[in-house]
Amino acid sequence: MLILALAMLIGAAASTSPAGAQSAAEGQKLAFDRAKGNCLTCHEIKGGDLPGSIGPALKDIKSRYPDRNDLVAIVSDETRRNPQTVMPPFGRNRILTKQEINAVVDFLQTL
Repeated sequence: MLILALAMLIGAAASTSPAGAQSAAEGQKLAFDRAKGNCLTCHEIKGGDLPGSIGPALKDIKSRYPDRNDLVAIVSDETRRNPQTVMPPFGRNRILTKQEINAVVDFLQTL
């Protein structure tokens, strides 16, 4: 009985870890992955190697985009907002899944 109670306590503690932190870590991996998110090709991102300069530096994102949905829309398909953009429509072209886009946005909000 004591072992069961201890196992439940450990499980509860593990489940209360911030999902956003895990998602942000996954989002950083995607953003820095040259074969998947590839954000570094165009953007300077703190902690990233060999950034591009076509897009703006990704910093102070949460203050620049306080509405998380705006950022999700930009990553998903910036052509809806700006038809002249060179940013790939990561969602529309199925480069990233909705879950991956949300992880990238979670990461961007930490910058």
